[in-house]
Amino acid sequence: MDDPLLLSRIQFAANISFHILFPVINIALCWFLVFFRFRCSATRGTPAAAAWEQAYYFWTKVFALTFALGVVSGITMSFQFGTNWPGFMETVGNIAGPLLGYEVLTAFFLEASFLGIMLFGRNRVSPRVHMVASLMVAGGTTLSAFWILSLNSWMQTPAGYEIIDGVFHASDWAAIVFNPSFPYRLGHMLLASGLTAAFLIAGVSAWQMLKGTTTPGTARALRTSLIAAALLIPLQIFMGDLHGLNTLKHQPAKIAAMEGIWHTEAGAPLTLFGIPNEAEQRTDYAITIPKLASLILAHDPNAELKGLNEFKDAHPPVSPVFFGFRIMVGLGVLMLVVAWWGALALWRNRRQEQPAASLSRPLLWALVGMTFSGWLATLAGWYVTEVGRQPYLVYGVFRTADAVAANPAPTVLGTLIAYLVVYVALLVAYVGVIKHMAEHAHMPAAPKKPQALPARTPVAPRHGMA
Repeated sequence: MDDPLLLSRIQFAANISFHILFPVINIALCWFLVFFRFRCSATRGTPAAAAWEQAYYFWTKVFALTFALGVVSGITMSFQFGTNWPGFMETVGNIAGPLLGYEVLTAFFLEASFLGIMLFGRNRVSPRVHMVASLMVAGGTTLSAFWILSLNSWMQTPAGYEIIDGVFHASDWAAIVFNPSFPYRLGHMLLASGLTAAFLIAGVSAWQMLKGTTTPGTARALRTSLIAAALLIPLQIFMGDLHGLNTLKHQPAKIAAMEGIWHTEAGAPLTLFGIPNEAEQRTDYAITIPKLASLILAHDPNAELKGLNEFKDAHPPVSPVFFGFRIMVGLGVLMLVVAWWGALALWRNRRQEQPAASLSRPLLWALVGMTFSGWLATLAGWYVTEVGRQPYLVYGVFRTADAVAANPAPTVLGTLIAYLVVYVALLVAYVGVIKHMAEHAHMPAAPKKPQALPARTPVAPRHGMA
């Protein structure tokens, strides 16, 4: 591999792939923590309060671990703008810089400021203050996603800018922030985070039940996560449809690659599976359903869809987008089946005090198998989004090749290998720590109140002392 552009793209993909694993959990996990904290306060004075507090305490530790890795990997990723992609900030820094700055000033500081109270405030502040701290952290993570996705969406569907001497300048900040794809991309990502956190909680809780290491909060956390997943996955399917319609309007080349549509045609078939053959411009071994692609994408079975032939060399590589989309959709369908299976089991056990405590072993093992399904679906969707934007950094106006640094290929390859080694080690450690915590869960004892010191006997002053 001696192409610096390709190696730089792979290196950035490795960095963003590792980094996104942690925010996609924490954006929604903190809202689960808010719910656990609320239920703890609402049931104060009953046995359920201790169970909800146990659930809150355990998942706060997971949140802290995930937050730490997210921050570290985010810093490493930001270095890439200077080392591998200096042309990006030189060209679009007037727009990207402020949006990244807003994320730090309005979101990260808010999140970090209240994180200490949330993590260490138990029995040190009032329940009301602790709830406010949890809400501030949750709001901060969501606001952070708002700004980052605004920038990413602007790169996909640029608006509100003007180009002067080859440099982008803002002409309408409202149009930049609320660009055409932003609402759909934000909704899609927030729902993806909700599903990722829900299946993580369900999978870890199911593992505790199978291993006999449950705590009083395990069943309640499992029930909450299953209900959340069962409600969120239909919303995600609906949002995905809206997102697809928006992409068809603004990025038809991406849609053509996703569906393997090589030539413009009316009533395009839906390709369930196949192997894209870019050299021959066809999909080998294709299994298709007539007119269904036009029906799904345009809501008209006879609608005309543009093929890749319309875009010449300005379309993305087909195979990563084609397969990434099918992996994402396949995992979404699997999530739907497992979540509704779990919801049905909860409904059947609804007369029991803890419906989640009596789930069948096959269902528990299915949930364990789906623990990190949100990660896989998010990565697949992210590859569809980012690879599908190629060959552009800012879609239609600024090419990726124009931003890359002239680094020697061996240097980029060496740092890429180093990154991958570190990331694999950290990922294994992260999963291992969560497994250890699940198998050794406990609630720390409340700190003892300091005892009053005994009254001191007055001592007569020595000679010569006042």
